Amino acid sequence: MADEPEGGMLSWDETVFRNERVFEIDHLPETFRHRESQLESLKYALRPAVRGSRPLNTMIRGPPGTGKTTAVQKLFGELSGQTDVRTVRVNCQVDSTRYAVFSRLFEAIFDYEPPSSGISFKKLFGQVADRLVEDDEVLVVALDDVNYLFYENEASDALYSLLRAHEAHPGARIGVIVISSDLSLELMDELDTRVQSVFRPEEVYFPVYDVDEIVDILRERATRGFHDGVLGAPELDRIAELTAESGDLRVGIDLMRRAGLHAEMRAARTIAIEDIDDAYDKSKHVHLSRRLRGLSESERALVRVVADNDGKLAGEVFDAFHTETGLGYTRYSEIINKLDQLGIITAEYADVEGRGRSRELSLLYDSQAVLDRLK
Repeated sequence: MADEPEGGMLSWDETVFRNERVFEIDHLPETFRHRESQLESLKYALRPAVRGSRPLNTMIRGPPGTGKTTAVQKLFGELSGQTDVRTVRVNCQVDSTRYAVFSRLFEAIFDYEPPSSGISFKKLFGQVADRLVEDDEVLVVALDDVNYLFYENEASDALYSLLRAHEAHPGARIGVIVISSDLSLELMDELDTRVQSVFRPEEVYFPVYDVDEIVDILRERATRGFHDGVLGAPELDRIAELTAESGDLRVGIDLMRRAGLHAEMRAARTIAIEDIDDAYDKSKHVHLSRRLRGLSESERALVRVVADNDGKLAGEVFDAFHTETGLGYTRYSEIINKLDQLGIITAEYADVEGRGRSRELSLLYDSQAVLDRLK
């Protein structure tokens, strides 16, 4: 047929995907390339745990999409075979208070959730520490996206409880890995001095992947995820180019999946450049979607209000926010600071005639892209 898409027609039950699962953001790849030195540093810090001692505390930093979480998950997978070592990864974007962190630890250790109410932090903490001593286990806790604990002013208390557990419960051995994608946050400077004195972490940095590394990683993912011949070299290079512009490998992985779906909509057997370019508008905001998913309802409400009042002064925006939520100015100001730290909005001071200085609130993304992802 003259109008048949390039690459031939797919029948109704065919697909360009060999395994679509490998393009999902939380997929743990079988091979992990271009992070050998970082993995060696982490293994060095964790090695004492295998010998029954408290591991070295570690601070992992790097831009989003540079393999930080994957590295920890890989090593935790290896440690899972050690009978005397227990590993727990806590997503601080979801569990952003000290109590929530220890609730997640309780669930991992006891295999059931603690009561939703009626149990104090002291009791929760004691049950976790006592079980570790009773089972003679070393606990390694990874606080992923630890920056969210800082945004909620919970980081010092959470780390203090983890690092000082052995004082109240002799024999408790806990090591902590903190993972942060917020390079503007000086983690050690923001911690209380009582925590700084006991934390003293090894530092491991994950830089942005260069273009050659991106091509190598995406090529392997494409080989596992697509049928042979679906993604050609020019198309892979285009995806790598767009990924490098964003600096986030997750953009490229999501883009491959969306481009494949776009090709299927055309009933084509191969991905074309136009499939990639059309899909990029959605993939480039993958990090925005992730940040928005972790917000509370009142935080999401403020994002919506700012989208409708972009560029206005904080006082004007507060009136609309208060009308929608009923919350006061103190909580409003706290949410502004958090959204600013997350890179969702900017809150820059501007001179206001006759009124001194006031913050001007603006979205860092296209307002429609934000509103679409809040639905």
